[in-house]
Amino acid sequence: MPDHYAALSPLGPRIVRQIDPANRLTSLQGKTIGFLWNGLFRGEEIFPMVAQLLDQRHADIRWLDFSAFGLTFGGDEIEVLARLPARLKELGVDAVIAGVGCCGACTPAVMRAASVAEDAGVPAVSLVCDGFTGQARAVSGGLGIAKLAIARIVGHVDEQSVEELRASLEAVTLDEVVRGLTQAPGDAQRLAELESGVVIAQGTFDEINRFFLEHRLSDGLPIVPPTQSKVDEFLRFSPDPPERIIGPMKPSGSAATVFNVAVNGVMANCRPEYMPILIAIAEALCDPAYGVEHSGDTTGGEALVILSGEIAQRLGFAVAGGVLRDGVQANTSTGRFVRLLLRNVARSLPGEADRSTFGNTWRVVLAEHEDAARSLGWPLFSEDRGHAPGANLITVARFTAGGVVGSIYGKDPTQIVAYLADGLVRQMSWESVYTVGFARGTYRPLIVLSPMVARTLKRAGVDKARLRQMLYEQARMTARKMEDYIGPWTNLVPGRPSLAQLVDAGKAAPLFAESSNPDRRVPIVERPEDILIVMSGDPLRSNAYVFGSNGPHGFPTTAVVRA
Repeated sequence: MPDHYAALSPLGPRIVRQIDPANRLTSLQGKTIGFLWNGLFRGEEIFPMVAQLLDQRHADIRWLDFSAFGLTFGGDEIEVLARLPARLKELGVDAVIAGVGCCGACTPAVMRAASVAEDAGVPAVSLVCDGFTGQARAVSGGLGIAKLAIARIVGHVDEQSVEELRASLEAVTLDEVVRGLTQAPGDAQRLAELESGVVIAQGTFDEINRFFLEHRLSDGLPIVPPTQSKVDEFLRFSPDPPERIIGPMKPSGSAATVFNVAVNGVMANCRPEYMPILIAIAEALCDPAYGVEHSGDTTGGEALVILSGEIAQRLGFAVAGGVLRDGVQANTSTGRFVRLLLRNVARSLPGEADRSTFGNTWRVVLAEHEDAARSLGWPLFSEDRGHAPGANLITVARFTAGGVVGSIYGKDPTQIVAYLADGLVRQMSWESVYTVGFARGTYRPLIVLSPMVARTLKRAGVDKARLRQMLYEQARMTARKMEDYIGPWTNLVPGRPSLAQLVDAGKAAPLFAESSNPDRRVPIVERPEDILIVMSGDPLRSNAYVFGSNGPHGFPTTAVVRA
């Protein structure tokens, strides 16, 4: 007879405060309506069109431009949303129209702004493109409102002419705007708490796996059935009680708990003794500084866990050859755990809250080769993160892409650093908006050095601090190219400004406007210390690996492993 399992739920209890939507208007006539803009997807064109079209139907509407509130997405979002309730009251706003949700990160941002308005008693409706309405609905519950009002924009604004856009707004969107502000969005019933900590399936190994696949609780690979006895093995290695709430995980608003961390760890084929590491990972993901709510953004960066401290080698994490390759249980299963926790607790599901265009497969854990670093007298990554040398830590960050800097040759540090700097620059394009513009000074690229390269640099008199400074000085592109990335080639910075204009607006450091020569070379990071450096990999190969940063959408966040 095949083994029979009773599998526990990997989900989390919803802990975000639930509120009712604001009372709707009886009519738009004579009302003051404000526009809340995330700074993307042609809002500067769409909002005036909406105002003009609504003026033809409703008399005496007083419109407030988005500039009265500030951009609701990017580096200023937290500050703008914090002062929004008072600003709405001060300006006598009766309703708001938020927009424009046409990407995987900006749509949740639109919904966040709308939820703040609703919580302040001001009815809101959000302009959302086809393809992102499902995401908008998926994130509503985690923002504390069962159903936020949405007005659909047909198609995607990026492929429509002005005439096509205006016609679709008039034909479809306008009626939904009026309905969203004057009719209650559904029955406003509070969402039921997600089932957690209970047996949700019983059967054979194959039956359990089929159930988890059908209910979108698995990543498509076989899981280890999370039975109570298996979970109990993990809990014995926990520094905390199973009922501890680590924190809410957006977009679901459900809680990561010690218990569901153990459940997802079992499913990922982790070993029980990894439990302190798994808890630390959950703590980092729940830290607001990380920005877990952006895990489903359009560009599809993926989280990488960097493990520091003696615990790495004690628990069998690979630190040498093939360190980023799957196959070693510790690195592989712990990396898989991250994606399962995002799927099951954050509920970042592809096609729903996760709207990445392509996405990435989960990354195995990168463990620092501390013995090699110590042998060279290099500061450990734990020291770079502000902790004692050798402290057991995890750092979680999202990276957009990565590539090898291969077969680094010679002993001349100038040439070696030039090659490494070239690798850093090659991993950056649209991500320039995390250095200037959208979220100034949040770009954090990572370079993983093999011990052999570090040893060659050390013999030439280049230590870790000097290497970071040299990379800062050489990892540069022309101002013209950076302006292309933030201007003509993308729609990520409103108005397609020059670097000088961004400096004037406080959206870039002064060094980016030190001259008007378009061919001047500007750094890819604001400060040398923004470059992350970890020593790992095969000690007998002269290679490096470079990752491009996803900025504040998965900002490097460190937690202590309490083992």
